[in-house]
Amino acid sequence: MSKNRNVITIALFVASVALIVAGVFMGEPDTVLGKAINVCMECIGIG
Repeated sequence: MSKNRNVITIALFVASVALIVAGVFMGEPDTVLGKAINVCMECIGIG
């Protein structure tokens, strides 16, 4: 039972890292930062 849980944990970790790397190569951090800035500006009433 514990071995299956470790395998699932490792598989999810590897998949997460792979998706993060793919997002970085596609330029997503810039998109996320831009959207975050817009939301923050709207929240404080500037934008």
